[in-house]
Amino acid sequence: MITLGVYLVGSGLTALTPRGGYWFIFLYGTRVLAGMGIGGEYAAINSAIDEMIPAKYRGRVDLAVNGTYWAGAFLGTIVTLVALNHITALWGWRVAYLVGPVLALVIILVRRNLPESPRWQIMHGREKQAEASIAEIEEDVARTRGELPAVDQSRELEIRPSENIGYIALLRSLFKHYPSRAIYGGTLMITQSFLYNAIFFTYGLVLLYFFHVPATQAPYYFMAFCAGNLLGPLTIGRLFDTIGRRKMISGTYLISGILLVITAQLFKADVLNAVTQTLCWSVIFFFASAGASAGYLTVSEIFPLEVRAKAIAVFFAIAQCFGALGSHLYGHLIGNGQDPNRLYFGYLLGAGAMILGGVVAAFLAVDAEGKSLEDVARPLSVVARPPETIFRAGAHDDLNPSAGSSVSPTREPERSEHGG
Repeated sequence: MITLGVYLVGSGLTALTPRGGYWFIFLYGTRVLAGMGIGGEYAAINSAIDEMIPAKYRGRVDLAVNGTYWAGAFLGTIVTLVALNHITALWGWRVAYLVGPVLALVIILVRRNLPESPRWQIMHGREKQAEASIAEIEEDVARTRGELPAVDQSRELEIRPSENIGYIALLRSLFKHYPSRAIYGGTLMITQSFLYNAIFFTYGLVLLYFFHVPATQAPYYFMAFCAGNLLGPLTIGRLFDTIGRRKMISGTYLISGILLVITAQLFKADVLNAVTQTLCWSVIFFFASAGASAGYLTVSEIFPLEVRAKAIAVFFAIAQCFGALGSHLYGHLIGNGQDPNRLYFGYLLGAGAMILGGVVAAFLAVDAEGKSLEDVARPLSVVARPPETIFRAGAHDDLNPSAGSSVSPTREPERSEHGG
């Protein structure tokens, strides 16, 4: 609710920015504020999805929700089309910026009914609220699916809630207990952000300079681009749960990178027009969008519960830095549109980034499909387990930060080294 509210205020203030003088500083400040809200939304939304959705459906739901970014982009493109062609320049951009807050107000009303994650509640010592949330969920399921089987007591975890698990614990988790996962998640997020920002944020310049599409007509091409990005996660998202994370993430990254190489060759040969170039982008990002959404899914499910939101935020922030670099670089490569060879090499660079992400996923991906979050990454707050589940693992077991050791429930509970 707070992150959505921050975005609402930021975009609303952008639309109300006075003209002239040094007010452009205020304009940039409002965009920073809106960006803070958006960044917080990524952490909040992905955490909520992963903690609330059954493991069997977690991948497809996460991809579908992240993919709705492009539904919003499609709606925004329609608003842009109207603003460019039917509203004066003095007011058109203000109307465009006000549409976001209006939609956010509607979403805030809907979001009031979103339950809090029982996992979050129990990790913060809110046992009664967590029990009530679980009871409500179980009652809903029992009414529609029949009585639930008894809980398997061997899967019980004993935890010690903590309110002060901060960034030190996050850094310890990333670089001490899960270094390969940190490399994996960072690679996925950086490569997809570089490609997306480089292509999407400069697409209007490509249409204008290389294909001579007037700005008032560009939104029609953006609609096709948005449609391809939206359809990818919605149609093949379930395969991330059935075929598996490793094959699908590496596959979508590799396919989009290879298709981009082919498209770059066609662009260099000057055989594409605005329509065929857009069709190529739509096909490429059909796969790239699913892979990119899976990047957010990955960083939100492969780290311990207590630092999940922080991990999403950190990787998102790092990725956006590289994304900004990509759009800045491609803007220079496009220049005034006189030398398509420069942009051709830029396309190859973007393709190479996605192929790199696919190769890293093939080797370092975590097979998290169908698994409970606690099985994918053991919570930091766990202090003991019942005798049936004394954990002993080899030194290369990446599912447990305490690999090579055992946790005995007969000992007096104490903070483990990975608990901070």
